[in-house]
Amino acid sequence: MKNIIDARGLSCPQPVILVTAKMKEMASGEFTILVDTDTAKENVSRAARSNHWVVGSIEPDGDGYRILVKKD
Repeated sequence: MKNIIDARGLSCPQPVILVTAKMKEMASGEFTILVDTDTAKENVSRAARSNHWVVGSIEPDGDGYRILVKKD
């Protein structure tokens, strides 16, 4: 089962805080984060990469984005 974080409607830095906490909790694996602004998309992607996780995909999802983050 995939882990999904719904950060739609949250202002930065809240989506980044959520994704950072999830990366620390998991250590490896994959999860999806849903965001609804370009700023959140960029900040979440940057946070993932700076913590040595891979942004697998960024797909449009309604009025926002679905971001797949993973680490082996």
